[in-house]
Amino acid sequence: MPSNGEIIKDVVEQFQKIQAHMKNAKKENATETYEGLKKDYNSLKAILNSLGVNLTDIDEIKE
Repeated sequence: MPSNGEIIKDVVEQFQKIQAHMKNAKKENATETYEGLKKDYNSLKAILNSLGVNLTDIDEIKE
């Protein structure tokens, strides 16, 4: 079973990837893609919050 540190690392990496894709989708005006990514973004953000991760420095989207 993975440790909390490993889980946090994995979720932070996923969170950063989703944010990068969201930025690209917004730039390309791909609204449907952006909205789909936003659902994943919100889920990952909820997980990180529940694990006590401070998102101040890593949340670039801030939605």
